[in-house]
Amino acid sequence: MPLHIVLHEPLIPANTGNIARTCAATGAHLHLIHPLGFSTDDRYLKRAGLDYWYAVNVFHYDNFAHFAERHADRSGQFYFVETWGGRRYTDVAYRDGDYIILGKETTGLPREIVEPYQEQIIRLPMSDATRSINLSNCAAIVVYEALRQIGFPGMA
Repeated sequence: MPLHIVLHEPLIPANTGNIARTCAATGAHLHLIHPLGFSTDDRYLKRAGLDYWYAVNVFHYDNFAHFAERHADRSGQFYFVETWGGRRYTDVAYRDGDYIILGKETTGLPREIVEPYQEQIIRLPMSDATRSINLSNCAAIVVYEALRQIGFPGMA
């Protein structure tokens, strides 16, 4: 089963394009929760992952409730990445099929979405020099840690 990267209302097309490229390189599926801050036909989005869109499984949802309903019978765990998360991303035992969920670049994830999942909120350690790590970098860091733990399935 693949890993899943879920973007909740992403705003910057280049970040989503870079994350799509990471999905192509790792076999992860990309889930986009609307509204998006751009069109999926946006030239910046395409440019960031130009040669890789054919290799990405992309799914669209109207809102988080729609996404959660569609994945209610999932075998993977939801992990919400937030700067204020209680656990480090390296303290999680990832499994095939897990979902790594990231919020929009400016505000992160709405508290009402993550509140029911307190044990599944993770963070990347960082200094206080910045408020957060770039969304596409954050996604790549967490996905590659998950892949490392599960042995990089299907990757050379």
